Amino acid sequence: MFSGGDYHEVARWLANFATSHAKREDLRAECVLDMEGAREGRSYGLRVRVGERLSSEIELPFAEVASNRGSLAWCQALADRVRGLVRETVSPGSLRPA
Repeated sequence: MFSGGDYHEVARWLANFATSHAKREDLRAECVLDMEGAREGRSYGLRVRVGERLSSEIELPFAEVASNRGSLAWCQALADRVRGLVRETVSPGSLRPA
């Protein structure tokens, strides 16, 4: 149903999807999507920011996101990864500055 799309359309979907799942873990969470430079048209770098803390990055190839965003199983796995980034970022031992 939602598979396919151009690079920017898929990026909007990814940012909205990731933000909605990040906020289920912590309402302060915001997603940061890197699409610049060598990534343009090929991949996305996804991070989560909570306050002044920034998570590690998930690298997502454009083709993978575009072809799988209609898959419930793939979306569930991505949602779990995003929520894990939020937990990583807000954990007491996390000292990652933004």
